[in-house]
Amino acid sequence: MLAAAAHLGLDVEVVDRPPAGSLAEAAEMLGITPADIVKSLVVRRKAGEYLFVLVPGDAQISWPKLRAAAGANKLMLPPADEAFEATGYARGTITPLGSTVAWPVFAAPGIRGRRVSMGAGEHGASLFVDGDALLTALDATVAEITDPRP
Repeated sequence: MLAAAAHLGLDVEVVDRPPAGSLAEAAEMLGITPADIVKSLVVRRKAGEYLFVLVPGDAQISWPKLRAAAGANKLMLPPADEAFEATGYARGTITPLGSTVAWPVFAAPGIRGRRVSMGAGEHGASLFVDGDALLTALDATVAEITDPRP
């Protein structure tokens, strides 16, 4: 992950943290708001084809909006073993940085204009990065793909 970030010219900071029972607990440990934590999800477009979805912690994927943005009729979260095979990362640690394949990235606009935290490729670690720099480096498609969390 660090090598991939450096290759993309991203300035990242990795912070060790104990396991968290919830997103709110993780945010509190890191001294940030849940909106500053970016959930990195891998989504199956079709067999053998995936995309990364970056969503602020205070939002959830809107499947109709994501399908429209990705131009796909059907999208789904793959099982954990398939997500690992597609990215090289276990669930809860997934990041587009250093993934086994550079799948397309779709991101919510709420990531812009803030320093965000996200998975660092291993349990017990979070990385911090400038959201704008991240989106640019990943050539992310930024689109309204979320709904507020209930």
